[in-house]
Amino acid sequence: MLRLSGLKLPLDHPAEAMPAAICTRLGIGASELIRHVVVRRGNDARRKNAIQLVYTVDVELIDEQAILDSLVGDHDVRPRPDTDYRFVTHAPQHWSGKRPVVVGAGPCGLFAGLVLAQMGFRPIILDRGKVVRERTKDTWGLWRRAELNPDSNVQFGEGGAGTFSDGKLYCRVKDPRFLGRKVLEEFVAAGAPDDILTEAHPHIGTFRLVTMVESLRRQIEGLGGEYRWQHKVEELELERQGDGSQRLRGLHLSDGSFIEADHVVLAVGHSARPTFKMLHRRGVHIEAKPFSIGVRIEHPQGWIDRARYGKCAGHPALGAAAYSLAHHCENGRTVYSFCMCPGGRVVAATSEEGRVVTNGMSQYSRAEFNANSGLVVGIEPERDYPGGPLAGIDLQRHWESMAFTAGGSSYWAPGQKVGDFLAGRASTEPGEVVPSYKPGVTMTDLSRCLPAFVIDAFREALPVFGRQIANYDHPDAVMTGVETRTSSPIRITRGRDLQSLNVAGLYPAGEGAGYAGGILSAAIDGIKVAEAVGLAINS
Repeated sequence: MLRLSGLKLPLDHPAEAMPAAICTRLGIGASELIRHVVVRRGNDARRKNAIQLVYTVDVELIDEQAILDSLVGDHDVRPRPDTDYRFVTHAPQHWSGKRPVVVGAGPCGLFAGLVLAQMGFRPIILDRGKVVRERTKDTWGLWRRAELNPDSNVQFGEGGAGTFSDGKLYCRVKDPRFLGRKVLEEFVAAGAPDDILTEAHPHIGTFRLVTMVESLRRQIEGLGGEYRWQHKVEELELERQGDGSQRLRGLHLSDGSFIEADHVVLAVGHSARPTFKMLHRRGVHIEAKPFSIGVRIEHPQGWIDRARYGKCAGHPALGAAAYSLAHHCENGRTVYSFCMCPGGRVVAATSEEGRVVTNGMSQYSRAEFNANSGLVVGIEPERDYPGGPLAGIDLQRHWESMAFTAGGSSYWAPGQKVGDFLAGRASTEPGEVVPSYKPGVTMTDLSRCLPAFVIDAFREALPVFGRQIANYDHPDAVMTGVETRTSSPIRITRGRDLQSLNVAGLYPAGEGAGYAGGILSAAIDGIKVAEAVGLAINS
């Protein structure tokens, strides 16, 4: 088969238009097209009055080589790539070696555990939190009653932080082996809708993610894997080698137990601050890395739909509109949108007492009234937190604590209308846009809980964004603070073999280790690390 990219058709095209468009694009007669399969569908909304759907399709032709020869140099026509996943190794029959351990049951740990189980290595998976349905009850406890469980919340527990999010399943990482396809196919097998295999920007939503992670857990357990919930790693057992290097020999857990292990996947997520501190104390190589800080900004979804799609807003083939914005400011900072959630809500995402953190979430339908997005400013260790590998965590904690105080010291979040923010005055009540954050929002002055350079950058960027998306800087749009967990503030550096630079047997992985940013990229990294562990066990 051949893969044809960039095939554009009108928004309301009939089904029969597709084969005709393929034949026209390839310069062939209808009789030469045997069949076609849609691989990806997106849209081109640059002209609001003439929005087009953009397809990638696999086509089977009578003489495919002749078409390739006639279209040499056309990068939109090429042989269909091989996207099938192939395991790099398998455990020997009746293998009874030391079982690998995966720490963390988020997207990275989930797929590391799944692939290790599929290869026959019967992994042990540890998580400080609870199974997803119990964790959901604890999370709603914060949202509804302002009651935080520090070990079971938006950040910790089965499914990781991605469970309470928009469930976005796309990323920008290079993926020459199509590991992302493996992730999507496993999700579909676990109950995700089939359209995630073809939509250009697929997503799932929280309710469906819950049932999917349960299904994947059952598969792992059916293959001999073992989960241990509410088990937190307190210490590493390290052995000094003759050359002075260290090798991992096991894990000491919070309940006093010890697991002997030579291969440990560390997939703890970006908020595992006590674990980061322990690793640093034990000498594991860690370095500070850039991340971002800011707020969540909310608009009625209808405003965004009309701004992006014009008269086509609400068309079922388009769904709720999203956006991506960036502006380079005069103070040298960059303001950009992050983790945009169409038709969703802003959620409480703290994992520590006395702190407020925001994030965004949507369901599969994306049918709630407001759109929200992170509005953040990039920061760097050398410039903003030069105090060592863990200094970024201290910075996060400072502004999260300031937000807690500004919100009333009750897990309510501080909020401000855009008009008041631009005018430099505190807000006293919401306007046309009702903030969605629960347990509640205290209208105030966000300059109390953000660095001055972030405030200055926002005041420059918001009017610019308002010229790009109508009503983006509307006076009643609401900003809710603070967004600090955009990515991990550290990187647990690893080598080509995906092991820690100075602790053999320790495999830092996923978002917490600084090697991913979202569900799909974290899951892909989990697969890569699982493969490295399998090869090391069999070496």
